[in-house]
Amino acid sequence: MDLSYGPAYEDFRSQVQSFIASHADRAPRGGNMRAEAALNWQKLLIENGYTARTIPKEFGGYGAEPDLLQSRIIAEEFANARLNPGLGGQGISMLVPTLLEMGTQAQKEQFIQPTLHGEMVWCQGYSEPGAGSDLASLRTAAVLDGDEWVVNGQKIWTSTAQIADWIFCLVRTEPDAPKHKGISFLLFDMNTPGIEIRPLVDMTGVANFNEVFFTDVRVPKHQIVGQRGEGWMVANSILGNERDSLGNPDATLSRLNTLFEIMKEETVDGQPMVDNPVFLDRAMKLQSEVMAMRFNDLRVLSAKVNKSGDAKLARMITKLQGTELRHALEGFAIDVMGELGLAYEDNPYLRDAGSWQSQYMYFLGLIIGGGTSQIQKNIISERGLDMPREPKTEKRG
Repeated sequence: MDLSYGPAYEDFRSQVQSFIASHADRAPRGGNMRAEAALNWQKLLIENGYTARTIPKEFGGYGAEPDLLQSRIIAEEFANARLNPGLGGQGISMLVPTLLEMGTQAQKEQFIQPTLHGEMVWCQGYSEPGAGSDLASLRTAAVLDGDEWVVNGQKIWTSTAQIADWIFCLVRTEPDAPKHKGISFLLFDMNTPGIEIRPLVDMTGVANFNEVFFTDVRVPKHQIVGQRGEGWMVANSILGNERDSLGNPDATLSRLNTLFEIMKEETVDGQPMVDNPVFLDRAMKLQSEVMAMRFNDLRVLSAKVNKSGDAKLARMITKLQGTELRHALEGFAIDVMGELGLAYEDNPYLRDAGSWQSQYMYFLGLIIGGGTSQIQKNIISERGLDMPREPKTEKRG
């Protein structure tokens, strides 16, 4: 069986490698999405078709026809070079695909280009104190007053709210409807009067999450995606894109490549860790899982691009596999570093600015966020494998 891509695609690979060799020094190394270097890098990548590749030019993308193998080659080469693949986040990874599918022409023109270029940062207003895994139980309300929605309520675990320009938010507009109906999907400016943000510090020591409170927040009527009361359909599109982004195989491959470099450098009794049979065995198991994850991603992408085949089950496992694999990979790197793996914050022996320790704890959080692993397994069993639904306990009055 010939698994090579063929001459035309290998020529394309050479072009990508040439771009990386010529421009790698311009890639940002930090995670500040507001930094000038990050914005300039994003613009350069879009201009050359290495991100936002298939998004139409009229909305700020590169405008190429979908080509599964070209997209895979770009991802492979950037991962092998351990190079920043461009901006991501909730706006680019989750909202943009949803607007392309369900947004009005005016919404596409207003929001997609500035989002892709990093000029508009988004946060997601979904979870509430009483509506986490059971998201449809949300209570944040929006009442139509003339040409404006008046929003009151609270969201929690809102990532990037402290730096976001806009929020995409689920609100209840029909309080008497069944809980999966009567929900609407609104877009509004985070500088709107009546919004209060309170940071939540997580186990990494950083306020990655926030509580957001809405008090009589007025939102123009037209800033709704989809129909009134049908926001659950929009929400499910967003959740699908979120789960895909949380299990990014390209980022995992890049991290794996960095791990192998550490294994070559770290030694025990003069022997590199890459030659230690116990650690090498663990590394090979992780490598095989990364390979499986990447092939599963190819299945999902192929079904999406070709609009053929059933990749429903393949897509369901992406978030479950991706977050648990990253947590295991980051933890293994800490083991490889030995006692240095315990270093944190301002320790002078810290490796890679403490990213392994931070990411280990961060992905433990993502195993919970975006739908817990337990919830994901229920979804896979019930909707993907047609197993009996989980029994519901009777409520006692």
